[in-house]
Amino acid sequence: MPDTPVLYVLNGPNLNLLGVREPEIYGHETLADVQARCEAAAPGWSVMFRQTNHEGVLIDWVQEARTAAAALVINPAGYTHTSIALLDALKTLTIPVIECHLSDPATREAFRHHSYVALAATKTVAGHGARSYELAVRAAVELAQERGLA
Repeated sequence: MPDTPVLYVLNGPNLNLLGVREPEIYGHETLADVQARCEAAAPGWSVMFRQTNHEGVLIDWVQEARTAAAALVINPAGYTHTSIALLDALKTLTIPVIECHLSDPATREAFRHHSYVALAATKTVAGHGARSYELAVRAAVELAQERGLA
């Protein structure tokens, strides 16, 4: 176990446009603002905060987290509802996995109601805007500590 526990916070497609893309749904905070929230919510932890628009890259990072992280927070964005490959990668993890969403997919279009990621997640936090990340990070840290991973 490293001296400083590591938390991966992974973000999927279009989250690089946070604050610009559909702010009435996703809010006005940028991804940099969200990163600052995550780091503040995990004092004493090293936060690996990443974003990609590419499914394979996201899967590579999930696989990397298997051995490098004590916990994982993931906002897979559109891949939530489409990626069985991402689900399969998440199912290989033994660390806590917190699925995170800015909006509440259950209150949106019908195609957003199903989450493949939820099948592998320890918990899901959704519908609190950028605060969802803070709540997800706190849950991940707490679960990792309870399991003796941090």
